[in-house]
Amino acid sequence: MKISVIGCGYLGAVHAAAMAELGHEVVGIDVDSNKVAALAAGRAPFFEPGLPELLLAGVESGRLSFTTDMSAVKGAKVHFIAVGTPQRKGEHAADLTYVDAAVDSLIPYLSAGDLVAGKSTVPVGTAARLASKVADAGSGAMLAWNPEFLREGFAVLDTISPDRLVYGLPSGEQHALAKDHLDEVYATALSKDTPLVVTDYATAELVKVSANAFLATKISFINAMAEIAEVTGADVTQLADAIGYDARIGRRFLNAGVGFGGGCLPKDIRAFTARAEELGRGESVAFLKEVDAINLRRRQKVVDSVVAALDGDVFNKRVAVLGLAFKPDSDDIRDSPALDVAAQLKGLGADVIATDPEAIDNARRTHPQLAYTTDLEEAFTGAAAVVVVTEWKLYRAFSPARALQLASGSVIIDGRNCLDATAWRAAGWTYQGLGRP
Repeated sequence: MKISVIGCGYLGAVHAAAMAELGHEVVGIDVDSNKVAALAAGRAPFFEPGLPELLLAGVESGRLSFTTDMSAVKGAKVHFIAVGTPQRKGEHAADLTYVDAAVDSLIPYLSAGDLVAGKSTVPVGTAARLASKVADAGSGAMLAWNPEFLREGFAVLDTISPDRLVYGLPSGEQHALAKDHLDEVYATALSKDTPLVVTDYATAELVKVSANAFLATKISFINAMAEIAEVTGADVTQLADAIGYDARIGRRFLNAGVGFGGGCLPKDIRAFTARAEELGRGESVAFLKEVDAINLRRRQKVVDSVVAALDGDVFNKRVAVLGLAFKPDSDDIRDSPALDVAAQLKGLGADVIATDPEAIDNARRTHPQLAYTTDLEEAFTGAAAVVVVTEWKLYRAFSPARALQLASGSVIIDGRNCLDATAWRAAGWTYQGLGRP
């Protein structure tokens, strides 16, 4: 099948490369000529494990191409919309400018029987509005909503071997044809008995935002328990282990720390709240405001812990910040708790030296006031305090004895509760986790 992917950022580039890997002929469209040039050369413009190899294989096979010319979509039967839906400036609501622009630009090239398949995360009601726009154009094309469930660091696997597929399909006579198109796109996954939910537009839109809201709530719940543990002397990691044995709860993502970030969870729960208020049901998701507040408090907790550990004053004291990306195996710094902590400490007058194996270039563009190094030993050298805010494997594997030789102080704040506390304390460090005695 010939497929087009409109928008070649994180979601679109991965989707295009994965579809080509599955044997489809794919053309990716983006307005950013530099991004298109990199992708057309088989180079990923961001860090995602496995993507460079997939891009190069797709381009070399001839099944994958990228361009800024929208007319290249002609002949494709399925057109995926994969553009961003950022938070509106000064508001919590999602900005749908790019989604509308993508559909408007695509409409002149649609033919009868074509399927426009939305993958972007949008407020409920968007698909129905866009379906009317496509129908009114008179081409005979149709629209479906096919939300993505990618985890950064595992996006290639999640696209080729998804844990579920969701189709939000039109009603009436277009329903069967739209399903057939998507079934052909995802034939490989369906042949492996991947769970499939076939539903309406509104449910498909809500599946994505509901999943993100639930995950954010679970993370903030254990961080709320960490706040209680900090004033009672309890150990939140043991608490999480104990309640995680309950099959109704589960242990995954019950990890207290500096909180969630990235380009999805924070803005999606805010947009969900804003949309619920527009629908007159703001009270139904009012708890998400507290989820957001708890999450942001944990960043401040890490900063406060560093200040307290350095006798109440970080001015001109060297602080090593280990991590800048919002999660490991990514270079994404969007709403990153790690970068926020580094910037706050710098704002308090600390001599911050920040390190990350992948995210430094992105961080430097937004926070040029920070000092950076890719050398972990250099980061430890002369540090009065060290704070771990992204749980990269190399930080967990670093020798605490060697770290103590390099540092000028012996305080380490584990903002992810990812280090071996016993080993670091045995080496002579004053180790502090979050929600741990």
